[in-house]
Amino acid sequence: MTTFIIRRLIMAVIVLILVSLMVFMAMRLLPGDPIRMLVTQSEQQEFTEEQIAKLRHEFGLDRPLMVQYISWLGGIFRGDLGTSILHRAPVAGEILRRLPITLHIGLTAYIIGVIIGVPFGILCAIRRGRFLDTLVTALANIGITMPAFWLGVMLIYLFGLELRWLPVQGYTSPFDDFWLSSKQLVMPVICMILFPIASNTRQTRSSMLEVMRQDYIRTAWSKGLRERIIIIRHALKNGLIPVITLSGMGFSMIIGGSVIIETVFNIPGMGRLAVTSILNQDYPYVQGIILIVAAFVSIVNLLVDLTYGWLDPRIRYS
Repeated sequence: MTTFIIRRLIMAVIVLILVSLMVFMAMRLLPGDPIRMLVTQSEQQEFTEEQIAKLRHEFGLDRPLMVQYISWLGGIFRGDLGTSILHRAPVAGEILRRLPITLHIGLTAYIIGVIIGVPFGILCAIRRGRFLDTLVTALANIGITMPAFWLGVMLIYLFGLELRWLPVQGYTSPFDDFWLSSKQLVMPVICMILFPIASNTRQTRSSMLEVMRQDYIRTAWSKGLRERIIIIRHALKNGLIPVITLSGMGFSMIIGGSVIIETVFNIPGMGRLAVTSILNQDYPYVQGIILIVAAFVSIVNLLVDLTYGWLDPRIRYS
């Protein structure tokens, strides 16, 4: 087990380096100049080429690409993700300020999606072909295909503008005003939990149906064991292995999926920061956000692999 963990950690470091290199090069290949974005249109008439070159030198953009990359990579190991070109502020500080907002919304949606989706999938598998199975499966199919941004706009129109029950934008920390924070979370969380609930329901149903056909399950039924014991002790662990894989993949949506939701509801999280930084070609912000997301995904993938061995003792790591 220790050897496996060390090997996976080494692989994770390699993946992070490759991701950082790809995003670094991709941002530089985009058309446009971040210095021109920094200087407003009125100021461009006043700035000389020497002043613009001085700004480019200040941010190190006049150096060769590999020199810039190595310098940025070296700063990462010191905890320095660089300085924003547009705001001239440390990237790490702004990300640390916005990351709790994204995690608050994303983790809430993720937990609710698992808590609701997995039991629904188990019920559908147990009651296959009945009314509950048909209804939940149909709703899950609708949930997978429904665009989150469209749902967000509809919720804003209905509950925010027409009924005036919920605020339509912004974020408040629960430590400052718990009631207002809860109301502001309702619509973003609904938009984010729709796909996790639907996908977890479908995957759990499919996995449980496959497990329920196994010989050891039929043997348990023939022994006269109760349905609850058969489901919990014999079927659930093996049936959850594909669900754990799907949930691990869905964990990346906590940050990745927040891009659309935070833009629709004007939430000052990492997703909105990523959108504005890409539009403004603020390289350090984009690079730092992508690196944080890649680190999260690598850690979750390791935890998912370790969970396999706990769910199924037949799985061994060599």
